[in-house]
Amino acid sequence: MDINSDEDLSLENQLCFALTVASRTVVQAYRPVLEPMGLTHPQYLVMLALWDHSPLSVKAVSAQLLHEPATISPLLKRLEDMGYLRRTPNAQDARALDVELTPEGVALKDRARAVPPAMLARLKLSREEVRVLNKAMHNLIDAATGD
Repeated sequence: MDINSDEDLSLENQLCFALTVASRTVVQAYRPVLEPMGLTHPQYLVMLALWDHSPLSVKAVSAQLLHEPATISPLLKRLEDMGYLRRTPNAQDARALDVELTPEGVALKDRARAVPPAMLARLKLSREEVRVLNKAMHNLIDAATGD
């Protein structure tokens, strides 16, 4: 491996910098698309997980989103207050909570179908480009987490 400390230490060559800026700007681009649905980006991610699989335990939602349950719990509380889901004690373990979509939460999925095409247009990306970027990001996540 060639060592070029000046080039290696250039801000523009830092993967962490590019990922941070890309993440922040893409999440900001979602804001006007999600606002009409009354969702923030983190709330949208929770809803995506539940539209894929409902009911889920709080622990399972946290695992899917790669966050700690303490981070997810306030999002779930807010979504419950909005009427999109309900949290109930798990039948086998009263200390655990199950999260289930309400009819309103299920119905919101129809409105959410407009989000992906709107984001493709906003970001000027094709579905294939998004698929390639997604695969690269998941490979990076796996490498960084040792999976």
